[in-house]
Amino acid sequence: MPFRTDLAMEGAQPHSGNLPNGITQDERSFGNLKINTVEVTDQEAAQLIGKPQGKYVTVITPPFHSAVDVDEEEIIKIADEISSFLPKDGLALVVGLGNNDITPDAIGPRTVHQVLATRHFNAEAAKQAGLGDLRPTAAIAPGVLGQTGIETSEIIKSIVNDIKPSVVIVIDALAARDTSRLGNTIQIADSGISPGSGVQNSRKELSTETLGIPVVSIGIPTVVDATTFANDIMSGKGQDTGAPLNGNPDTMMITPREIDVLIGHACKTLALAINKALHSEMTLEEISYLVS
Repeated sequence: MPFRTDLAMEGAQPHSGNLPNGITQDERSFGNLKINTVEVTDQEAAQLIGKPQGKYVTVITPPFHSAVDVDEEEIIKIADEISSFLPKDGLALVVGLGNNDITPDAIGPRTVHQVLATRHFNAEAAKQAGLGDLRPTAAIAPGVLGQTGIETSEIIKSIVNDIKPSVVIVIDALAARDTSRLGNTIQIADSGISPGSGVQNSRKELSTETLGIPVVSIGIPTVVDATTFANDIMSGKGQDTGAPLNGNPDTMMITPREIDVLIGHACKTLALAINKALHSEMTLEEISYLVS
């Protein structure tokens, strides 16, 4: 692929006029949201767009960095899209990938810190407190290899083997091709994820194949690869795009200057949607109260 992106929607975009066999795509709207679904059903198609086989739902939202408050109906719609990937019951393990000390890579840990963990709740006590039937949920931000000396996949496999969840929800920062996708795009997929892939530090993947249970990945693009960005600019000017950038472009990433505000609002939105998907009987107000 001549450009780098973690978004299946962008991978399929060059073929949108004539989708090859093994790829289907549709788009619908809900309020201010646009919801794009790409399904990749065979290996040849997967190689063509550079994404594993699976289903990818991309929700395009108003820009997170300019959001004052989040529309409740839109959060519920995002929650519905997440719910469609989840088994109906059983323990859910929510994992926030990334480095909390590096803002563009902090989507995972800062979202998971706002996820309502309920595995330790006594069911009867929860009902008496008026919380109803809460789905058992565990949440963890395992850090990165440089902080722990342990591969994230090793940590998650150990936890899965011990607590035996029915699904793992993995949250991470992604890379986009187009800067207009940064901070207004949520991708939900069932194809798994490689920790660190968004910032070009890909580790061992977390997927149904490696963990033995469904893995739902949720990501928000926060960076664009510098080489991809430069090539797009040069291509627009009719210049040759084959020459590499000086200064080791493989380590260079571009992120918006509003990244701090963007991350704050994006993580709040994502956490509310995940909590609503896991605890559908609760209102957003109740969820916000419990995690505040």
